[in-house]
Amino acid sequence: MNRRDFLKFASIAAGVLTAPQGARAAIDAPGLKEGEVFSRDKLLDYARNLAKAPYQAPDATLPSSLQNLDYEQYVSIRFRPDRGIWSQDHRGFVIEPLHRGFIYATPVDLFTVEDGRVLIVPYEPAMFDFGKIAAPPPDSKLGFSGFRLKAPIDMPNRLDDFAIFQGASYFRAIAKNQVYGAAARGLAINTGESSGEEFPAFRAFWIERPPQNAENLVVHALLDSEAATGAFHLTLHPGEITTIDVETTIFPRAKIEHVGIAPLNSMYLFGSNDRKGVDDVRVAVHGSSGLQMLSGGGEWIWRPLQNPETLQISAFVDKTPRGFGLLQRNRDPADYEDSRHRYEMQPSVWITPKGDWGEGSIQLVEIPTDQEIHDNIITYWRPKDALEAGKDYSFAYRTNWCWTPAERPPMVLVRETRIGALGSKRRLFVIDFQGDLFANADNLNGVTPEITVNPGKLSDVSLTLETERRIGRLSFGLDPSSETYSEMRAVLVKDGKPVSETWLYRWTP
Repeated sequence: MNRRDFLKFASIAAGVLTAPQGARAAIDAPGLKEGEVFSRDKLLDYARNLAKAPYQAPDATLPSSLQNLDYEQYVSIRFRPDRGIWSQDHRGFVIEPLHRGFIYATPVDLFTVEDGRVLIVPYEPAMFDFGKIAAPPPDSKLGFSGFRLKAPIDMPNRLDDFAIFQGASYFRAIAKNQVYGAAARGLAINTGESSGEEFPAFRAFWIERPPQNAENLVVHALLDSEAATGAFHLTLHPGEITTIDVETTIFPRAKIEHVGIAPLNSMYLFGSNDRKGVDDVRVAVHGSSGLQMLSGGGEWIWRPLQNPETLQISAFVDKTPRGFGLLQRNRDPADYEDSRHRYEMQPSVWITPKGDWGEGSIQLVEIPTDQEIHDNIITYWRPKDALEAGKDYSFAYRTNWCWTPAERPPMVLVRETRIGALGSKRRLFVIDFQGDLFANADNLNGVTPEITVNPGKLSDVSLTLETERRIGRLSFGLDPSSETYSEMRAVLVKDGKPVSETWLYRWTP
């Protein structure tokens, strides 16, 4: 993890460190504690009963030698590879616990499940090389802040990172030959609300020991916060597309009006559609280029991301959504000219709901930022109805970490969005659609753009063709007059049917 990635997730973790400190006993329940036969039902029962009791934050106290670390000191603490859990067993997976310290002060209980029974992962300072700081005394019981997972994802005879669980309920994964970028989390509460966001946190994990040379790894997790508890069952499969199947049951402590299911986080600083005030030698800086959605009615939608002047929250109302995710479509290094962060190698993340999620909306939150260390893009599914205390709510979905989602629109896609001046007041929008439809000029016969802008006036509509690059270029003008925003929609149709995904955009000055 480089400094930028670390600081990005440091800001995430900081949200859970400001809670009032209290005392929460270590997990002590049949089917969950050391020596017991593990039971997924017992984890559900434990979470259900925990929700009936007042919330108690874990004790995040650390010795000053660890609490006051700077970035360089913390990242110098490295897990010793020879101490990796199952590193000598040829299981196909290795666990490397992560040390507490710096802003990662909150303790996380780690257990494995071997031959059906729970084994605690005991903390020992000897598991770590402490680099630039003094090692704690050998009898220290400091615990862990999370863990990373390794598997032979890039090369068959080498173990490489493919997932990290650390900081609140955040986790990240990558596919083969990728670098870390966008993040997922277990649950979002009150995101974007003026009252402030609540950050539920994973408090304990039970990781099932897989058979030798396994392809899947099962992780169980307990989530806890002031508003809710939750039990999670995650099945991880690293590869060309790394999948994480998530089954979760949420138990509200109190009524939750604003909840986010399957939340994703990413970063967007600037790109081709948003370069206002940019003074940077790079072409673009973003971990994701757009939000893609497949509605319950089968409409494919593309919403380019932006770094707005003020907080922007968009809600895309739907029923039983079929998929959504934050995608990184720009895959050429020349799209960024950044050989350090390698944004072109960061993952797209696609959520496929399982079962009927009912009515609600896909929410997109875009937060102003002037630094790329901050994750300023958030998306999730928000159910229409509030979650009531005393009830339980179950959701299941698949998360794909990939270069391109396997589920793709059977039509031309938006390749690029560019915006510029058109006279003194108007704005010019240029949308490049790309696909085989534009390989032949004859194919353009009968293709017409359908564009709406509200509020504002539309002008100068044009559709041209570049057959060499298979691009259909749609351009139009927007006259906002005195308005401070405009919701726009554009789609290419032929014979009354869409031949492109639907482009949506919210323009603000």
